[in-house]
Amino acid sequence: MPVILLTDALIFLLIAVAIGFGVYAARHEHLRGPWRSVGRSPVGIAALVVIAFYVAIGLLDSLHFHPRLDAPTPAEPVQQEAAPENGAPDPGPRYSTQVLSVLDLWLTPLRERDEKTFSAPFATHLFVKEAIEQPDGSTVRDYPRLTHGGAHLKNPANRTADIVLRTLLGLVKGLMAWTLILAALTWWLARRRGETFNDCARAIWSGRTQVPWRVGLITLALMTVLGFVAAELAVKYHILGTDKVGEDVFYQSLKSIRTGLVIGTLTTLVMLPAAIILGIMAGYFRGLTDDIIQYLYTTLSSIPGVLLIAAAILMLQVYMTNNAESFESLVERADLRLLFLCLILGITSWTGLCRLLRGESLKLRESDYVQAASALGVRHSTVIARHILPNVLHIVMITVVLDFSGLVLAEAVLSYVNIGVDPTMNSWGNMINSARLELAREPIVWWSLAAAFVFMFTLVLAANLFADVVRDAFDPRLRSLR
Repeated sequence: MPVILLTDALIFLLIAVAIGFGVYAARHEHLRGPWRSVGRSPVGIAALVVIAFYVAIGLLDSLHFHPRLDAPTPAEPVQQEAAPENGAPDPGPRYSTQVLSVLDLWLTPLRERDEKTFSAPFATHLFVKEAIEQPDGSTVRDYPRLTHGGAHLKNPANRTADIVLRTLLGLVKGLMAWTLILAALTWWLARRRGETFNDCARAIWSGRTQVPWRVGLITLALMTVLGFVAAELAVKYHILGTDKVGEDVFYQSLKSIRTGLVIGTLTTLVMLPAAIILGIMAGYFRGLTDDIIQYLYTTLSSIPGVLLIAAAILMLQVYMTNNAESFESLVERADLRLLFLCLILGITSWTGLCRLLRGESLKLRESDYVQAASALGVRHSTVIARHILPNVLHIVMITVVLDFSGLVLAEAVLSYVNIGVDPTMNSWGNMINSARLELAREPIVWWSLAAAFVFMFTLVLAANLFADVVRDAFDPRLRSLR
């Protein structure tokens, strides 16, 4: 049974807005040209491939549903008594109150394979010693064997050879999948350009195409091979170890991707309307309107953001505690807190873009074509829609892309100080917060912190590289120097 959470609905809305903007940009050269320049950048294409993998995982984790319960068996007398009698209609299938996602269904082996406590990456034994009872009744203190990690090995000494073989198998599968993608892409490009398959393949690998397909395909090969190798190893091992309660850290890292993407994208969706509308109004109308809007964002900027977020989260926590019956599951409760965090971050982060748009609107208001439109009696709304807004979209695009990585990092910082997402929700900030206490152990439990760092670093790095390309493409001053 499908379930649409509040953040899911906003994600689908954001996708619709992005598609609509893409259609709009394709019909206007002043937007189509810069995006064409982005598509011709090798760095931009490589970063876009990495971001696409993260987005795909985030979207799979945004398709939620209630799993269907198994059919009753003869061993369940209570359910047998509840069966319909005397021709009563069949109540139909029964569904669990648990909320899962398509990603949870895909990662079921990782989700259900919990150990007792810590275990290191690729380990076959627990990280801490326990009392183990021997067959003769004696007790020794040793590292117990894991229930799932490396359980297929009769002799743990063969672990290295097994890991190498599974890595090679994943490498072969990844290269085969990449080869199929390469063949399909080459066939499509050859048909579009009216060339033979071999000529198109040579053009791609010699770098004679306008779009740097060679760089994109190399990046795609790296990501595909890493994905297949990780999938092959994760079936039998905890490739990033387990945490204090025995949950797979690799599973936590993948589940945290959606949280980071939601923070970065939905916060943008919240801040854009206020920043664009108020910024353009302040610069275009000036006078009392400008004074009121300046007073508003100056006052809001004077409030410490962390204190405002902490107060809002605490008020939400009180509301959820007093109205616990309004939430059918912990997932809905955590989703509401995530949405509220996005709202608060959006409210506190629109002021910077508003200032930029106000300054640009002040300049555009004095341009000849705007003055001519006003002299001819064109309505203010028409002037803003046709002359002001299209000429500030490059600032909006640059700011949005640049702010994305900052918002992803903000989630980690806020969760670290316990005012971020719900503790039951998987996020890189919660992983770092839970790992900080384990750094004082001897030996150090480092893998949870390292996993969160690597996944977050890769996404933020790709987003920053892509943001640099977008900034260079949309900045009119840089375009005039080419």
